[in-house]
Amino acid sequence: MEYMKPFKTFEEQADILTKERGMAADRDSLIEHLQDVGYYRLSGYWHIFKQEDNTFREGTTFEKVWDLYTFDRQFRLVVFDAIERVEVYFRTRLAYELAKATGPFGYRDSANLPGLTEDDHARFIRKCEGAFNRSREPFAIHFREKYGDVHALPPYWMLVNLTDFGMMLTLYRGASNAIRKGIAADLGVSAKVLESWLVCLNTVRNMAAHHGRLWNRRLGTQPTIPRKKNDVRWHEPHNVKPDRMFGALTVLSYLLELIAPDTKWRDRLFDLLSTRSAGELRMMGFAGNWRECPFWSPWIAEHEGDSGEGSEQE
Repeated sequence: MEYMKPFKTFEEQADILTKERGMAADRDSLIEHLQDVGYYRLSGYWHIFKQEDNTFREGTTFEKVWDLYTFDRQFRLVVFDAIERVEVYFRTRLAYELAKATGPFGYRDSANLPGLTEDDHARFIRKCEGAFNRSREPFAIHFREKYGDVHALPPYWMLVNLTDFGMMLTLYRGASNAIRKGIAADLGVSAKVLESWLVCLNTVRNMAAHHGRLWNRRLGTQPTIPRKKNDVRWHEPHNVKPDRMFGALTVLSYLLELIAPDTKWRDRLFDLLSTRSAGELRMMGFAGNWRECPFWSPWIAEHEGDSGEGSEQE
């Protein structure tokens, strides 16, 4: 099908939203925000206010839309911070375990990463070479100058500090069963569950890094929730579902309890969530008795005790 929608000026876009569809807005301010952010990008935040005939519900204002947009921007930063901590932990742990088992440059031999096909391994090495050769980090420059005549790439403990989350995930997938199971066991889950978590967090990280809408996102790449017989905390008294951001956030809360127990990340998250209505929180997956979930309840009580806060807004 041919795309037939014509170009519209910012003024025309503003008129469509206000005169044709019924959004209340200061026209000059609306045009300014359309110029800064773009109609298409903002449309993801006014979609929840639309009716079947494409007009907006009575009482819809651009202020409400912009409030959601700015919340999502702040939310992405909070999520990104937690994922960064998880990423750094796994980089460090994988480098240690893989170098211990196969040597500082063990990744050069595909046999040492049995979870990867030959093509996957070759692709991984090309990405490593690209990242290393582009890097202007002092340690990378020093290694190239001093050891580059013999080594095209640095040892594990340097290499992992040049990789992105996706490359780190490739290392985890490629590692031997013993290494993957050992890391997962230390975190209280199976290797299969942990891999699904890392895949999900990589997807969420990429959305956040590219400024994608997160707050009410339905996750296509979902984390596997441990079975009830393996860990009842994921199911009672609240059943954690994986399809919305609540599932990914619960995975992050679980992991940070183990790898960064002193983090104040949850406080920042709770402060941000306190600005949203109960209906908006449900769109994020914060439904029912989520506050009683063992991965949240201790920190909610502590946070509210420190700040004197009550329950979320209605």
